[in-house]
Amino acid sequence: RGCIPSKALIEAGNLLHRIPAAAAMGVLADNPRVDWPVLQRWKDAVVQRLGRGVEQLLQQHKVKTLAGRGAFVGSHSLEIRTESGPRHLAFEQAVVATGSRPRPLPDLPFDGEKIISSDQALALPEIPPSLLVVGGGYIGLELGEVYAKLGSRVTILEALPELLPGTDPALVRPVKKKLESLGVQILLKTQAKKINPGDREVEVEWASEDGASGRIAASRVLVAIGRLPNGEGLGLEALGVARDAKGFVKVDARQRSSLPHIYAIGDIAGGIQLAHKASREGIVAAHNIAGEADAFDNQVPAVIFTDPEIAYVGLSEAQAKERGIETATGMFGFPANSRALTLDDAEGFVKVVAEKSSNRILGVQMVGPHVSELISEATLGLEMGAFVADLDLTIHPHPTLSEALHEAAEGVLGMAIHRYQIRKK
Repeated sequence: RGCIPSKALIEAGNLLHRIPAAAAMGVLADNPRVDWPVLQRWKDAVVQRLGRGVEQLLQQHKVKTLAGRGAFVGSHSLEIRTESGPRHLAFEQAVVATGSRPRPLPDLPFDGEKIISSDQALALPEIPPSLLVVGGGYIGLELGEVYAKLGSRVTILEALPELLPGTDPALVRPVKKKLESLGVQILLKTQAKKINPGDREVEVEWASEDGASGRIAASRVLVAIGRLPNGEGLGLEALGVARDAKGFVKVDARQRSSLPHIYAIGDIAGGIQLAHKASREGIVAAHNIAGEADAFDNQVPAVIFTDPEIAYVGLSEAQAKERGIETATGMFGFPANSRALTLDDAEGFVKVVAEKSSNRILGVQMVGPHVSELISEATLGLEMGAFVADLDLTIHPHPTLSEALHEAAEGVLGMAIHRYQIRKK
């Protein structure tokens, strides 16, 4: 619902945005424009193709599927309400994977017209002339930026002091700079106090921590303030399945709930809400159900598909210091990376954080072109307990963006070739 369609729109927005810049390469294309219905059909076709592939895999593995709404009616029984009537299933073990849904503003539900969720923002009937985004997290930034590139006048309200709360501020700065270059208005430490939907526009009254206030009119308001677990109506309470204060199912490292034969994975199980984390959790649950002991103790990389992209895994320098770990770091900027220059996309850097006493890799942070495709090498290194020397001794092909990770590792060791460093005596 979100991962694939949003990335399809982001790709289209990036392509449209790059066409005028291609003139510097001698590539001229006058008056590029978006055919919105065609773009929507292409996006939907991508999603449908992937969906059909999953259906075929289920069939090939002889997995039976039932469409309907299910609820536990006993510790080992489930009722599914289907179009043809209720069905009852008995089971030995079950996996709850009901996901999450966008969180609405208090007392103001999504209407799908003026007040929209992130799901609804992916299927609008037209590109809105103006868009107000409430929430400066990754969902709000990804969608706000793509609509800015497609021609909308975008404003972002974020209640906290920085965009992408919880992300290393150094990674956020290039993204904020890019948003501002697109004409996006960013109001930090600012909350929407009142929203008044009108016939043609929505008027939003806002107030900031410093006492400033004002009104903004927008064609649509995208509310991106987090997500809620889909745990209601499942019969979990009657079974005694423990949930936390926010409604997420409590699980152990094996993905087992408080009832050991009922597992939970993905968004409903809490934690960072990422599809690849959910996939690994599903594998852990399946292994344990099959009698093969497994536990979720993996490093989870995070990727934010802004422009430039952000990716990170493990500990940041600040997080390591909070744990009392003395660190050594190396950084390499994409402006000195040959492949980034040939892409005409050289904003950002790669940073490697290591334990100073051993040079064991603690974390890697990246912001720049296609870093979503680079973070897996860093994740593998952390999973294997790699040292900086392991990255340094690995030959990275030239010219590639991956050389930035290699150079950052060399920087930790004071051995960077393509960046001047003052050697400590």
